Amino acid sequence: MIRLTVNGKLHEVDVEPEMPLLWVLRDELDIKGPKFGCGVGQCGACMVHVNGEPALSCALPVSAAAGKRVVTIEGLAQGGRLHPVQQAWIDHQVPQCGYCQGGQIMAAVALLRSKPDPSDKDIDEAMANICRCGTYARIRAAIHAAAKKRR
Repeated sequence: MIRLTVNGKLHEVDVEPEMPLLWVLRDELDIKGPKFGCGVGQCGACMVHVNGEPALSCALPVSAAAGKRVVTIEGLAQGGRLHPVQQAWIDHQVPQCGYCQGGQIMAAVALLRSKPDPSDKDIDEAMANICRCGTYARIRAAIHAAAKKRR
């Protein structure tokens, strides 16, 4: 049994230690926010936070998350209020198809945690997730808006 805390709730899963965290989240725990994109940790659609750090769950074995705190897009809102980045995504109408947006939001939250007032260059460097719809300009605007709200 592997124990991990996901979005504040303790879970025990009976899976192989090398199973990707993404499959545990989606198939064992029915948490569908992290998406399968590339399967090799390149696109970012599967991004979660493990002990506060961004992690690509398709390439992370569940054993690496054992005993740690995992947060998915579903765990960002607190007390019925959206996280400022989630609200900025809505306000700036960032999603087009929406498939990558959970991972984009998780990357943006991690960026703002490390750089509360990022420059365009900071955003470009940190936001390596792929958006096939090309909403990068709206992503940048939403990140700047969320940064202002957090000040």
